[in-house]
Amino acid sequence: MMAVFMVDRDLPGVTTDQLAAAQKAAIETSEQFTQEGKPVRYIRSMFVPEEAHCMCLFEAENADAVSEVNQAANIPFTRVVEAMDLTPQ
Repeated sequence: MMAVFMVDRDLPGVTTDQLAAAQKAAIETSEQFTQEGKPVRYIRSMFVPEEAHCMCLFEAENADAVSEVNQAANIPFTRVVEAMDLTPQ
């Protein structure tokens, strides 16, 4: 069963271009893992410029798969935790 996981990132000094590149890498790496039989879906990100803090949501079977995607995409993160996506349908 797929669950939602939040990836916390502290990105001091990150530029808009770097954020866009990281998002693209997260999407492409998630797709690659899915094709290889480890389903991971990038959902979306929120960035707080004042704190250089980024939170990204992924859907996967477990936190390890999400960590592996972020490591493979070479995007720094501080933690991966299960979360509830409360976006209205």
